[in-house]
Amino acid sequence: MTAATVFTVDGEPLPFVPGQTLAAALVASGRVAWRTTRGGQRPRGIFCGIGVCYDCLVTVDGADGQRACLVQARAGMAVTTGEADDE
Repeated sequence: MTAATVFTVDGEPLPFVPGQTLAAALVASGRVAWRTTRGGQRPRGIFCGIGVCYDCLVTVDGADGQRACLVQARAGMAVTTGEADDE
């Protein structure tokens, strides 16, 4: 894992392949859910994969409400998930 192929998720380094979206990198690492619904606390991650559903929302470099399935991973970006709020 090199610095050029890593971003952080909730403070932890996550490797990615150039051209991958955040959601693809998360799923490739084995993480299929990264937030929960407000009502019922049901797990959510990538669902539609094309930016229509909003299930994969994350905060990227301080900008909340970003769809992980549409944001291309870049080295050094800081991503936080809804799970970070639960800790």
